[in-house]
Amino acid sequence: MKNFFILLAMKILHLGLKIFGKNGGNFLGKIAYDWNPDIFRYFKIDCPIIAVTATNGKTMTNNAIVHVFKTAGKKVISNLEGNNMETGILSTLLKNCSLTGKIKADYLVFEVDEGYVPVIFKDLKLDTLVVLDFFRDQLDRNGEVESLILKINDFLKTYTGNLVLNNDDPNVARLGAANPENHNVYYFSVEKYAFATEDMKEAGEGKFCPFCNTRIKYEYYQYSHIGKFKCPNCNYGDNEIYQLATNVDLKNRTFSINDTTYQIRFNSIYNIYNFVAVVSCVSLYQIDTEIVQKALSTFVLNNGRLEEIEINGVPTIINLAKNPTGSNVSLRILNEDNDEKELLFVLNDNLADGRDVSWIWDINFEQLNHVSRIITSGTRAYDMAIRIKTAGYPIEKIEPYTDLHEAVQNFYHTDVKKYVIANYTSLQPTRTEILKLNRD
Repeated sequence: MKNFFILLAMKILHLGLKIFGKNGGNFLGKIAYDWNPDIFRYFKIDCPIIAVTATNGKTMTNNAIVHVFKTAGKKVISNLEGNNMETGILSTLLKNCSLTGKIKADYLVFEVDEGYVPVIFKDLKLDTLVVLDFFRDQLDRNGEVESLILKINDFLKTYTGNLVLNNDDPNVARLGAANPENHNVYYFSVEKYAFATEDMKEAGEGKFCPFCNTRIKYEYYQYSHIGKFKCPNCNYGDNEIYQLATNVDLKNRTFSINDTTYQIRFNSIYNIYNFVAVVSCVSLYQIDTEIVQKALSTFVLNNGRLEEIEINGVPTIINLAKNPTGSNVSLRILNEDNDEKELLFVLNDNLADGRDVSWIWDINFEQLNHVSRIITSGTRAYDMAIRIKTAGYPIEKIEPYTDLHEAVQNFYHTDVKKYVIANYTSLQPTRTEILKLNRD
């Protein structure tokens, strides 16, 4: 009866929020979880639950999986707005269940914060877990990346569902050995692309074999520590590949799997990995290849994740970067573009971002290609400006503004192509300020 009345109260509260045009985010889940931390057990779910976790790429991959299923005519419930901790996922369930806790859907697909996979799925039966990557992120909240990996590894020791792993990340591939009794492990990989390197060019993790401590050897690096690797001592990393992406063409935005070509709207090797994970996941549910092709060719996110827009005729690319790898991937995209361009980098240090911004010293500003001006903004605008100056970029071409409105106004004084990189709490305010210019 307690859970019944919690759901009744949340339904009334949700209705009130809707009347006032509010979504509520994780508000409903926070209240319900405070009242009963075991409330996840009350839900009656008879469809597969799919979860996507990673340091980077969760939202893109999660929402693309949802888009594929919806293109196939399936009913899907998902936390598309993010809200990927226990209270956010609980809010999604509360909004979509009956008073008895029953949920009607073909699939539940959730983006899940790395640290919350064991918390949420101790009470919900997980059918498929997709793991994309692990990088250092928000050290003051998460600690070192190894602590997150070990949390998920412990959860997987008793997990026997589908496990979809990025074989090109040594931090992820190791999870396939967590439970030797699980025969539902599927590895995906991406063949060498045009800008891959023989040496690591950006900050990375996982340099030693987790099983024998031997330094692992790379055939090539795609970005950061993502690439083709193997332990020379125990062959760690030499796994059977379930889905292999070939013929990666970022200019034409295509890649192939099993002689099938996929057209996408994004031009980053980082997103190739996300979409190969999508193909790997949905193939486990017998979704027709033609439907997957159609879905990926039409999928866009339009929330500041590699969003391409025009502002009064000026091409603009906006991307989220909340850690060194995300920033370096964004700079890779910038550097692979030979056009003249200007960069706006917005850095906040709010609680949700992590107060520690020392990670900006792992951003590779040393070799910028055809960048004629850089504007910095956010609460740590001057920290970012100093970081860029010490990388050797001409100081007269760096303009710091703590006022975001002023920064955006000055950024668009020229009609040069624009790249915008913003961290977590600065992304949407920056995007809003930029979009205002089209209405002025």
